[in-house]
Amino acid sequence: MNLLFDRGVSRSQLRLVWFSEIQWDFLSTRKQRLLCRFPENWSILFIEPFALGRSHHWLPVKRGRVWVVSVPFLKSVPFRIGRLLDMPLLRALFSLPGIVLMLFWVAILGFGSSKRIIGLSNIYWGRIAALLPCSLRFYDANDDHLAFPDNPQWLKDYLDRYLSKVDLVFSVSRELARTLKVPPGVRMVELGNGVEFSHFAAPCHETPALLKRLKGPILGYAGAMDWLDTSLLAATARAWPECQIVLLGPAYERAWWKKQEAINSLPNVTYFGKIEYSELPAWVQRFDLALMPLLSSNLKRVSHPNKLYEYAAAGVPVLSMNYCSAVERARDVVHVAVSQEEFVGMVPEALADRRREERQAFARKHSWDALSATMVHELQKASQERTP
Repeated sequence: MNLLFDRGVSRSQLRLVWFSEIQWDFLSTRKQRLLCRFPENWSILFIEPFALGRSHHWLPVKRGRVWVVSVPFLKSVPFRIGRLLDMPLLRALFSLPGIVLMLFWVAILGFGSSKRIIGLSNIYWGRIAALLPCSLRFYDANDDHLAFPDNPQWLKDYLDRYLSKVDLVFSVSRELARTLKVPPGVRMVELGNGVEFSHFAAPCHETPALLKRLKGPILGYAGAMDWLDTSLLAATARAWPECQIVLLGPAYERAWWKKQEAINSLPNVTYFGKIEYSELPAWVQRFDLALMPLLSSNLKRVSHPNKLYEYAAAGVPVLSMNYCSAVERARDVVHVAVSQEEFVGMVPEALADRRREERQAFARKHSWDALSATMVHELQKASQERTP
């Protein structure tokens, strides 16, 4: 790869620099699903964070038409040292190497023009992203990032600085959009989350080998582990010992499974770890019942779970706690519980649900193709409105 010459950028192309809070190859999320569908005349640089214990792209790599490069930022500083970052001068010094590295790759890869578009979902980059010259600046509110635990006190200012400069905001929910402090007149687009419908709906005839040894109905969860209500999972496992509870997905907290004493000693709960996205449908289609046993919190109340549509596209019955408005709106095809007791008690009813076609019709309405087209349309429209 010749980075100096193979920039893949022509004068007719639109340039987008996206500051992401998640690594491209770590977990397939909304950002990757949207960006990989952008038209050919878009050139995209995806700046991903450094994270301990994961692989990184210190040299840029191509994912379709998207350049991906890892750049350290302030959140990477260990917590005990990180307290020093409450001092503005030290914070500026710690952030300088990452800023220099980011500017280096931006220039080398051909994204240095002031005509570029700046997108942000990693608010630790908010202060710098607010200063970069560009033709258009937008924020992708895919989570309530200020509600995450252990956030430093200065992070809100970083988000507020960026929001004061934005021209456009995308949000996964109306509830989240209402929490954002943006200037009057800034367009707010509720984009939601979606699904690779054909990826999850196309029948997978081969059962994963690790599932073949399990006996009894499979109650499965596929997603990040960190938001699970493990006490609810434990209660479900104990109430229905003839069922097997299967957990698929990464844990952001290191050694998460070892710390989950409430469930890791139960004989009918198995954690298989992260499953590659390409293999995930074969697992989900073998669920007799897909679970969404997530904790209710300020963070989750403003979320929009794409696993809801992935489960539905796979055709399997779904049982969820009522933790956000997207789940509430899916009551026609999803079993929704308002308490732990109701969730546990609804398992037999949900297992008997045979409304496969209705669930898949519901999922088909939430394709990534439609959502990506909407995002591109809104960005192009806003860019044209700002062009003199």
